[in-house]
Amino acid sequence: MRHLLLILSLVLLPILVFSQENKLAQQYFSNGEYEKAATLYDKLFKKNGNNDYYFNKYTECLINLEQYDECENVIKKQLKKNPKKIQLYVTYGNLFERQYKEDEAKEQYQLAIKKLTNDRSAINRLASAFTALTKYDLSIETYERGSKLLKDKNIFAYNLGDLYRRKGDNVKMLENYLNSLDNNPSRLNSIQTIFQRYLVEDDYLELQTQLYERIQTNEEAVHFPELLTWVFIQKKDYKNALRQVKALDRKLKENGGRVYRIAEIAQNAKDYDAAIEAYDYITSEKGETSSFYIESKREALSCKRDKLVTGFEYTEEDLRDLERQYISFLDEFGSNNSTAAIIAELANLEAFYLNDLDKAISLLQDMIKYPGSNRTVQANGKLSLADFYLMKGEIWEATLLYSQVDKDFKDDILGHEARFRNAKLSYYAADFEWAQAQFDILKASTSKLIANDALDLSIFIMDNLGLDTTAASLQLYSDAELLVFQNRFEDAFGKMDSLTTIYPEHSLLDDVYYLSAHIHTKKREYTKAVNLYQKIIDNHTEEIRADNAIFELAELYENQLNDPEKAKGLYEKLFIDFSGSTLAVEARKKYRKLRGDDVQ
Repeated sequence: MRHLLLILSLVLLPILVFSQENKLAQQYFSNGEYEKAATLYDKLFKKNGNNDYYFNKYTECLINLEQYDECENVIKKQLKKNPKKIQLYVTYGNLFERQYKEDEAKEQYQLAIKKLTNDRSAINRLASAFTALTKYDLSIETYERGSKLLKDKNIFAYNLGDLYRRKGDNVKMLENYLNSLDNNPSRLNSIQTIFQRYLVEDDYLELQTQLYERIQTNEEAVHFPELLTWVFIQKKDYKNALRQVKALDRKLKENGGRVYRIAEIAQNAKDYDAAIEAYDYITSEKGETSSFYIESKREALSCKRDKLVTGFEYTEEDLRDLERQYISFLDEFGSNNSTAAIIAELANLEAFYLNDLDKAISLLQDMIKYPGSNRTVQANGKLSLADFYLMKGEIWEATLLYSQVDKDFKDDILGHEARFRNAKLSYYAADFEWAQAQFDILKASTSKLIANDALDLSIFIMDNLGLDTTAASLQLYSDAELLVFQNRFEDAFGKMDSLTTIYPEHSLLDDVYYLSAHIHTKKREYTKAVNLYQKIIDNHTEEIRADNAIFELAELYENQLNDPEKAKGLYEKLFIDFSGSTLAVEARKKYRKLRGDDVQ
């Protein structure tokens, strides 16, 4: 054992000393103590004569010390010893350039390029030496001569793309990166990463132009339409991205996989038209033999629903047509555990848009009993069913279902959601103290959304219970909220009128405005909603609803009223004046998006 330790110490000690000397030399160099650094780098180089790094640092120290003659002798000695190390001519040229001897420097640089051979490693080393001195034109010249010597015009295309990028010549950069891709299609992902990092909007237009030219001249190259598809995705032009992948799908006789991926991307970006077109392509062109057939049918329905109900721009006939498509889907695939999610969507359509609560309840009562159903889908079905019972006023049935999901998913976000809805039910039922206790617990939820909502409601109850000797005013307001949840809007207005009549100066006034604005938004009475939100912003900036009112008014201007400038101003006001709000981060993102920034 002692012998082993002795051997290890003899081996490791020189390595540790060497490492310490290197670090010390770097420290001296960083501090401008070039004489001390030169001594150490000279020592390190002599210990390891093949290490160009130590030699370059040594000569750099001599140049900084203005010991030009000594430096020239050192370089000449190395050239005589290693004539094939043509990068030494770059070091020699740099020595002349630091003495303002431009002609002598150029002579050495050109001599280095002239002495190139068809040795790929030597070409790379010389180009790297020029790049280290930011002499990009000479690096480019090196690679271009190297390409001729190796008789391969694209062998250094990737390196040339990088150099033109550094120079700021983006047209040439793109041309060379595309040459590199043509030479090695496996580089597609790395080139996409480079483009994503460095390209601006105008560059994408140039890239698009160059790709079209290459696709026309080389129809067999799959990598160019793949890259063009990626370009369209970056520009959020999913229609044109879809056109490319459909062409590739047909050309390569695929099963619709890449078309399905574009559909998912478009759907997540809320470009429902492009997503629906993609899903419909799979179901019509690929048919039932495609492994994406059922999912495409299902997701197309979801897109059609989301497209229809977003912004409340729909008619009764639109809703009925969508209902028929859901029923057609279930006729084709049956009502079973594999179609449970679609049944849940149809139930939501019936309850919230077609006002047929009984039909919605019937659908979900059957769905949650299907054997083998996905537990999460089934639990979400129970939550929706509980909501529908609550809308019908069947409180006991609702709380029973919420409690079941809470018990089955106790430490899961789904369980937290069930607990939150149960606490909200108690709030509706005017059991405020118990509801507040539950909201206080849920403030620690791992779901940020649930935690924020629980915090808001806990503070809201505490503020309003503390103001009165009774909870009568708060009960009127919670009654109105329940009526809104049940889509009984006129009854809700009646409750709020009672509240403001009995308690004309009550602090709940801003909450009444806020809830009324929600009703008018649901009814697509946007002007009335705008006026109510503005009342809160103008007269109740210190109240709990102020930041929510600003955010929701901004969304109205952005999404329904087509006034992005007003929306942008409101988002800016929120994250500046209400920086502590839970909505501030999202407001900043939306502001930057409206300003035209690239927001991930």
